[in-house]
This record gives sequence, structure tokens and C-alpha cells, in this order.
Amino acid sequence: MGKIGKLEFVRDVLEQFELPDGGNLISRDMIRALRIEDGVVRFVIEAPTPEIARLMEPLRKASEAAVAELEGVSAAHAVLTAAAQQKAPSLKIGGHAKQQEGPMRPPGVKTLIAIGSGKGGVGKSTVSSNLAVALARAGKRVGLLDADIHGPSQPRMFGLTTKPESPDGKTIRPLKAHGVTVMSIGSMLEETKAVIWRGPMLMGALQQLMMQVDWGDLDALIVDLPPGTGDIQMSLCQKSGVDGAIVVSTPQDVALLDSRKALDAFQTLKTPVLGLIENMAVFTCPHCGKDSHIFGHGGVAKEADKLGVPLLAQLPIDLETRLGGDDGTPIALGEGQMAQAYARLAARFIEGGLI
Repeated sequence: MGKIGKLEFVRDVLEQFELPDGGNLISRDMIRALRIEDGVVRFVIEAPTPEIARLMEPLRKASEAAVAELEGVSAAHAVLTAAAQQKAPSLKIGGHAKQQEGPMRPPGVKTLIAIGSGKGGVGKSTVSSNLAVALARAGKRVGLLDADIHGPSQPRMFGLTTKPESPDGKTIRPLKAHGVTVMSIGSMLEETKAVIWRGPMLMGALQQLMMQVDWGDLDALIVDLPPGTGDIQMSLCQKSGVDGAIVVSTPQDVALLDSRKALDAFQTLKTPVLGLIENMAVFTCPHCGKDSHIFGHGGVAKEADKLGVPLLAQLPIDLETRLGGDDGTPIALGEGQMAQAYARLAARFIEGGLI
């Protein structure tokens, strides 16, 4: 795929353009909506004022031309704009949740699906992002809520570099990428900023992300849960009327032990379990073609059969999936074997009438 497959190569080029009053386009945070689609790079240069924007046209042309020279780039389009002079009302995220009447479920959402795991590192967020993209490619209106408050990853996986807006300090306008409406607290904070919150603040954030976001009408809202069985899982399942939960696990015994706890938590909370997904099921060596079961073999399938829940998919360890997640281009956007696997998973839910 060449260098075009990595957003950091584009950022490296833009970082070379110094500004007269110090810094560069990247360090001064002037780049917005950086996207790579089918070899075409698009980005916005946001100047601090309209007056400065008028002086930056030569810089716009030069940066556009430099990016177009990158290996694998078929075209580059840069747009110059100016930051709004009137600041939008501030929006505080977190804090103690105020009790509200009725369910904690956006009114325009037809189906609410929670994707969880007993432990971290099993690929739950990767599955969430790619399932959302696959459903969108199938023609569904899809939203993705990153409810992993302490470790949000969806902004990186969707290539989101801008912050959501709040026109009135109360309602949040979510971001959109690859046909999916996305909301994550990671888009509202610096990428390296830790969220050090106790339970009540987590509940306040979840309530805001569910009810203060303008989700619109959605066929499905996928909620990417944090690992474990804590406050977020309890509040979502008790207050939001979750239509079904999916548990992601690797075949490793340690992961399976924790996935059983996640399944038990959903069942205790009376949330229907749609099934299990076995991730990292097998690694196929790109050089010799030999399969290696790094984390064990068949453990999730046996567990699904034992518990009487469907085995929804068995997904291999795949380098392109990892690269796509790091670069903000989910693998489900393509046409390869992994994209087809997620398309089949999406079709299973659509044909079953859930979405």
C-alpha cells in the first residue's frame, strides 16, 4: 500500500512547514479533517483569524503540493479556513450524574448493541469499529459510542482529529467518519491525557455521551464497552435497554476465564447475549503459509457450545487489520478476506432482523 497507508507520513510532511511567528502546521494544531481515501489525501488548514488565513494561501498551495508528492498519493486537496471568532459555550464532561427520568437511551436509536470483554487486549474495540463500518457499508445508519472512558481508542481507529462541537454548551454534535457517527471522550481530550475519575464521574460522562449527543435516527448504536464488569456495564444494561451483547475473547485460557465472567454479568443484568466472537484465532505466516495457534485453538468455540450461545465469528491475527486501526482506516472498508468476514457478521444481524 506504500506510504499512503499511514497518516503519520502525511503529518511528517506537514510538520516541515514553519510559520513566521514560530512553530509549524502540526505543532500549532492547524490541521483539521485529515483523511486518506483511495489514494486521495484531504485536509483543512485552520488559521486563527480570517486575516491570517488570507496570508496563508501560498502555504496552502505548497503543503498541498508536498503531500501530493508522497509515494502512493494520487491527489491532494487542501482547504484553507479560519477559526470561528465567537467561542462556543464550554461543555463540561464528567461530574456527578443528575438523576433523570426514563431510560438512558437516545430516542432515535432502533437497536442498541453492547460489545464487551472480560479483559483488555482481546481486540474488542477493533471488532466494534469494523462491525460498525460493515453495517454502514450494508446501508444501515450506524453510531458508535466509545464507552471505554479510561482507554478510548475509537478516535485513532477512525482517524478523527477534530473535536466535537457544542453550539449551546449542552448538546454535543458527534463526529462522522467512514459512514459511521462516532462519539468518544477521546475526541474531547488530548490523546495523552489520562482520565482519572471515580465511579460517579464515569456515570456522569456515560449519561452525557448517551443523552446529550445529537445521535439522530440510527438503525444501530454500537457501544464499545471497557473491559471487565464495572460501573459502565451495570449502568448501561440497567438503564439503556440494551437489545443484545457480544462478548469478544481470544482462545487463551486466561481470556476465556474472564469472558465467562462477562457473559455471567450480562445474564445477571438480564441483557440478551447475541454470541461470542473468537479473535486472534490463528496466525498465518505470510512467508511460509503455515498456521500457528498462538493463543490456543478452539477454546471459544467449545465455550460457546458449552454455554449454548452462538459462535458469531472466528477472526485471525491479521497485520492489515492492525495497520488499518492505527492509521484510521478500518479493515472493513476494503474488499479483502477480513473485510468479507465483517461483512458476513453484519449480514448475520441484518438478516436475523436485529438491525
